[in-house]
Amino acid sequence: MDLIPLPHRTERAEGFFELGDGFGIEAGPGTEGTARWLRATLGAATGLALPSKKGDEYDVLHLSVRPGLDAEEYRLVVAPHGVHVQGGSPAGVFWGAQTMLQLLGPDAFRRAPLPGRTWRLPLTEIRDAPRFRWRGVMLDVARHFMPKDGVLRYLDLLAAHKLNVFHFHLTDDQGWRVEIRKYPRLTEVGSWRARTKFGHRASPLWEEKPHGGYYTQDDIREIVAYAAERHITVVPEIDVPGHSQAAIAAYPELGNTDVVDTTALSVWDTWGINPNVLAPTDNTLRFYEGVFEEVLELFPSEFIHVGGDECPKDQWRQSPTAQERIRELGLKDEDELQAWFIGHFDSWLTARGRRLIGWDEILEGGLAKGAAVSSWRGYAGGVAAARAGHDVVMCPEQQVYLDHRQDAGADEPVPIGFVRTLEDVYRFEPVPAELTPDEARHVLGTQANLWTEVMEDRARVDYQAFPRLAAFAEVAWSGLPAPAERDFAGFERRLAAHYGRLDALGVAYRPPTGPRPWQRRPGVPGRPIDGPPPNR
Repeated sequence: MDLIPLPHRTERAEGFFELGDGFGIEAGPGTEGTARWLRATLGAATGLALPSKKGDEYDVLHLSVRPGLDAEEYRLVVAPHGVHVQGGSPAGVFWGAQTMLQLLGPDAFRRAPLPGRTWRLPLTEIRDAPRFRWRGVMLDVARHFMPKDGVLRYLDLLAAHKLNVFHFHLTDDQGWRVEIRKYPRLTEVGSWRARTKFGHRASPLWEEKPHGGYYTQDDIREIVAYAAERHITVVPEIDVPGHSQAAIAAYPELGNTDVVDTTALSVWDTWGINPNVLAPTDNTLRFYEGVFEEVLELFPSEFIHVGGDECPKDQWRQSPTAQERIRELGLKDEDELQAWFIGHFDSWLTARGRRLIGWDEILEGGLAKGAAVSSWRGYAGGVAAARAGHDVVMCPEQQVYLDHRQDAGADEPVPIGFVRTLEDVYRFEPVPAELTPDEARHVLGTQANLWTEVMEDRARVDYQAFPRLAAFAEVAWSGLPAPAERDFAGFERRLAAHYGRLDALGVAYRPPTGPRPWQRRPGVPGRPIDGPPPNR
């Protein structure tokens, strides 16, 4: 049984259970959503009607929530006369159903039945539960916009790998992607740029056509509801105080008007760290409170991501307004000014029953008690945050930034960063070894990040994500041994079958033999970094 991620415990018996025309579903209380999902997906692939049935009938899939199991824990039993999926909550039942789908073979992931296909499940018992509560993927739709149908498809791919957090990077210098009705120019102006750098920022190439798009509030509600049906939490990111040129282009008063002519700024068309950051004024705070008020209405998630990374302080050093604010607040320097800015929104979100999370730069200058940290600059930020009592999501750039290249070969498309092979990702350990058990409890989980500067469409995102995201999903879900002791050869054997599932799902993954001709980008410069990445 070539299951990914690897279950905690599997017992196989001789024989199979065959799904006949009369195969139906008994959905216990709380499992109705999984039953609907199965009728839509498994029903499409098999052509079976999957009618509602009673528990005393044969040929039934029994779905039930079982007290005593952890929330995402499940038990899957395939017996000679029926199938049982029990979970500690509706989410656990859903993950068990995903495992059952894998047991049926790759064709169970198709959208229409193949003629002459029979459907059978191996007689087996599986007991399984995740290692981490936060098993996330970040998708950057600001650099290159992904239309709504592509986002919904990605949610299905996350669900198929038992990943349960979708970090939605909605704003940056290169585009604002969410409708805010109070401030219509954020999308009227901020969602489009005139042209786009093609390749790394040092590339001489440009795509000389407008790029952009945004999600209406109804689009966002649909995405959030679609994710919730798959037991995925959508965590939105609204980046402050850096990475904000798209917002400043729409509303120039948000920028440091006493330093630069912000009315001359447009949505940025290239990559890198942008010097144009938000002004630390009351007007800016009130503006973003208005933004976050609408964001909270759209996203029910516990956490709201505020970015906080890569905020150059040069304009604040030159700004009389910013310097006056530092004196007025009795702050030491510009780092503490950023901490004050982030702290304002931490308090604002806390008062509304939410929690702030940001990239590890928010540790600089002090961090509010309830805030959590996404540790991206290696492990150090996560270690410091956990030791200070903050919750942490581990997503170190050197290990799980999937925009980094997968191989050192000359055919890798637009090679960025360190080589991070499939095996490198499989041997990634999210919990830093130097943490004590009490400190390690602050590690909520882990997340792989997909920054899309050099991923211009869905196929490029597929190529960078897969198959490495399958390895990451196993790291996040399964209780694997220490990195050096992990059975990578066994994972590769299971992955050989998993490629069939990805094929059925239409995923343009990187083949193990290297990129296909149409996946290459000859002549488009990247920025490869030689040698192994630092571990810290």
